[in-house]
Amino acid sequence: MKGIVFTEFLEMVEDQFGLEVVDTIIEKAELPSEGVYTAVGTYDFNEMVSLISQLSEQVNMQVNDLLYAFGLYLFDSLGKVHPEVIQNYNSPLALLNSIEDHIHVHVKKLYPDAELPQFKVLDKTDHSLSMIYSSSRGLYSLAHGLIEKTFTHFKGEADIKYTLLSEDGTEVKFDIVQHG
Repeated sequence: MKGIVFTEFLEMVEDQFGLEVVDTIIEKAELPSEGVYTAVGTYDFNEMVSLISQLSEQVNMQVNDLLYAFGLYLFDSLGKVHPEVIQNYNSPLALLNSIEDHIHVHVKKLYPDAELPQFKVLDKTDHSLSMIYSSSRGLYSLAHGLIEKTFTHFKGEADIKYTLLSEDGTEVKFDIVQHG
């Protein structure tokens, strides 16, 4: 997993829960990296699992709720680091429809070894989008937060529903209906 995800996660934890919680989760997770990450580095996904699990214990919140909150946070962070990606789109549905064919292609150029989820668009209209999220990591709640924040960024609103197609969350259908 790319280091930028780790660095942004720890920044979110510090912003929302304080530096003491960051120190505690790093210490309790017993990480091979010792919690030292660079944005361009690549780290074991299991370290993220350990950090999120420890955070869940420390703040008494469900892992999926924390992943959702991280998705909301991560959208803005990625937008600051790579504004050119978002600037290419004039609506949230246009951006979401382009994840696989444009945005992930751009990300792969920047980070060739990045392991990205897949988004397969099933149906698209002017006001709705249905797509399948697939990832062996099952971080659909993170994707949900990113999708939600996409609408906020474009000053729009939407009903976002998801259905687990696999029990472990490795395949999830998102149905998105934009308001107005």
